[in-house]
Amino acid sequence: MSKVFDLYKQVGGAFGPSGREDDVREMIAALAGDYVDDITTDTLGNLICRRKGPGKKILFASHMDSIGVVATYIDENGFVRFSQVGGLFQGDLINIQVRFANGTRGVISYEEKTPLKELTLDHLFIDIGARDRTDAEKMVRPGDFAVFEAPCFEQNGIICGPYLDNRIGCVTLLLTMEQLAQTEPENDLYFVFTVQEEVGLRGAGTAAFAIEPDIAVAVDVTDTGDLPEQKVKMAVKLGSGPAVKVMDRSVICAPVVREELEKAAEACGISVQREILQFGGTDTAALQRVRSGVLSGAVSIPTRYIHSPSEMCAVRDVEQAAALLKEFAENSK
Repeated sequence: MSKVFDLYKQVGGAFGPSGREDDVREMIAALAGDYVDDITTDTLGNLICRRKGPGKKILFASHMDSIGVVATYIDENGFVRFSQVGGLFQGDLINIQVRFANGTRGVISYEEKTPLKELTLDHLFIDIGARDRTDAEKMVRPGDFAVFEAPCFEQNGIICGPYLDNRIGCVTLLLTMEQLAQTEPENDLYFVFTVQEEVGLRGAGTAAFAIEPDIAVAVDVTDTGDLPEQKVKMAVKLGSGPAVKVMDRSVICAPVVREELEKAAEACGISVQREILQFGGTDTAALQRVRSGVLSGAVSIPTRYIHSPSEMCAVRDVEQAAALLKEFAENSK
């Protein structure tokens, strides 16, 4: 198995829905400790890993939170109603397993009298195998968060599993930090693993406000356009290299940053794709708007089935993204 997959299993397996990122933060801090000069955590929970240098402040950000669900009500028969934490699509949820922070597991199902085409989240519930409400409350209470519980695998250079969005971005930054560990950086590098991106890009802005970077680059996943009969055409393919973001619904990236990222890729002999994401956004938007503005861009890992329990990406795209970011960190002026 690849090093990318090994890191993903460690980081991806940690419990970490938005607002509950503690386990992920501890895991990343342990993995990053040998590669940086200092590690701190801010009040909101962002993990900030710094590699000191005399040049420009460059901030790399990758969010460590995931989407999930939160228990809202338990009925008299012990079935748990829930609300979403981040963006969920009911079609991805039927008959999947979830896990609460205390280890309790359950299956999401639906009210069968409702036609599938009319289903909303209000028609779904979590079955934890309880006899009644009293029995269920011994395992789950309103306000408890849960995440997808699904297997992961690596096959033919492809990784599949839950929460590649955005634990694979965190893996990309860890690989970048490792590659930079043997060098003396010209720039002052901050690797920030942000919180609460999935519920409104909340962590990235506070971290960037404190650091005041000269340049910021977000690392996240992006959709692909290579599946059969997709509604929205997109010039990004799985396994064809990392994507350099041009724009999405929340941001238009600074052309100078995009150009420097593309030059870094060329210097490494890496082919990159250009990303125009017509739906959704990333931490890039929050980084860009801090204080009087920050020159911001993004590198994205092409990923299929985003926000489902079975997301998919290519090992090669992750490895090349890390190499690109190393070159950018070392040579950006």
